[in-house]
Amino acid sequence: MLLHRRHVVAGLGALATAAVLPGRIAFAQGTGKKRLVFIIQRGAADGLGTLIPLGDPALSASRGALIANIDPIKIDASFGLHPALANTAKLYQAGEASFVHAVASNYRDRSHFDAQNVLETGGTGPYAQKDGWLNRLLDLLPNDDARALSLAPTVMPALRGSHAVTSYAPSALPDASADLIARVGALYQGDAALHAMFDDAVETRAATGDIAAGNGRNAAMLGEVAARLMTGAESARVVMLETGGWDTHNAQAGRLNAQLRGLDGLLGALKTGLGPVWNDTLVIVATEFGRTVAANGTGGTDHGTASAAMLLGGAVKGGRIIADWPGLRQTDLYEGRDLKPTLGLEALIASAVASHYGLDTDKVSRTLYPSHGRLTAVDGLIG
Repeated sequence: MLLHRRHVVAGLGALATAAVLPGRIAFAQGTGKKRLVFIIQRGAADGLGTLIPLGDPALSASRGALIANIDPIKIDASFGLHPALANTAKLYQAGEASFVHAVASNYRDRSHFDAQNVLETGGTGPYAQKDGWLNRLLDLLPNDDARALSLAPTVMPALRGSHAVTSYAPSALPDASADLIARVGALYQGDAALHAMFDDAVETRAATGDIAAGNGRNAAMLGEVAARLMTGAESARVVMLETGGWDTHNAQAGRLNAQLRGLDGLLGALKTGLGPVWNDTLVIVATEFGRTVAANGTGGTDHGTASAAMLLGGAVKGGRIIADWPGLRQTDLYEGRDLKPTLGLEALIASAVASHYGLDTDKVSRTLYPSHGRLTAVDGLIG
């Protein structure tokens, strides 16, 4: 039986980039151990297709063909993970992942760009806040824990602000041909340090494309690159990754399967690459909003409201579904079409981050979300 409401279960254009890579990723040596990774799912990921509420009696009637050929990985009496998330399910079973459902930011319209801005800046409305919540967090951390990296062509909005942040990805210059990339790689062959950095640049160039491309290899590559840049004495401690392609307006079944397979590979590669550092790592996966409960006429879903988020890593108190479940009956839906939000992403993120770093939750909430007023803490997220 599904949880009742208010019940909470515990061109290489990168040639230019490659030339400056040594200076761009040379972080000061430090002794900090904590790692934080924020993965944004751009395009509005379908939380109901990711973490399927198997115990809701209205599921079949409300989702129909969207779940007809899916064999979920049942992880508790009420929920199942999409079968493409096999490695993620193992993390849950090992106590290294928890899932949060019916969660959303305070934004209630359905514009991707506006919603992503709200999620990343932590404002009460689009473009109301000029800097990002991740950048503001850096001011609360010791220097050794505050070395931040945006694994993208530019510093993403969540990491923009007064604190210096490094970016690592191809530049915006025209793409170079494969032949030119190979020739430059050959030039660096005799220099171990430069050759390794050039290889990283080439891999990142591919990885920052479509998460579902290459049968998930792009995504796994992104996880591998991120892990390399987060380990060792001169490494990033706070990293943001972006994944695109989550806007499943049509033919959702196949597209969502490919997206989730990519995400699963990314997370698996990140854990493997981090090695023992994984034990001190918190990974937050979130999207700007969810998708409609019912399918549209093209086998997809339209822009919705609440979705699902993930907390992963050795630092997480895992094996839990956190869901104040609102239900899928027509009368339970937000505006008669969407999963109703019952938990704020702002409260979830602030609580998880505060617990991870051993900081006061109220202080973290005021810093990350200064215009939101007092946020209700979510306890027990970090082990």
